[in-house]
Amino acid sequence: MLLIFGNRLTESIVNVVSFVCGYCHVEATQDVIRRSNRFTLFFISLFAFSTTYVNRCTNCGAETVLTAGQAQHSIAWAENQR
Repeated sequence: MLLIFGNRLTESIVNVVSFVCGYCHVEATQDVIRRSNRFTLFFISLFAFSTTYVNRCTNCGAETVLTAGQAQHSIAWAENQR
């Protein structure tokens, strides 16, 4: 019997905010990205076993690691700005 298993990294944009980047010092849009490492069996994703959040500058591409609370706060902040 052949058993094929592995993992897959998926990225999805959670939110887009605009502020000054700490690396390039340019006011640019920042993508809040959720990265999920998923367990796969026969190339089918079954469950996520690791989830991290990062903030990526669209100008220079620099990334800053965020906590889940910081990512949720960015969503709430963006909704209040509307």
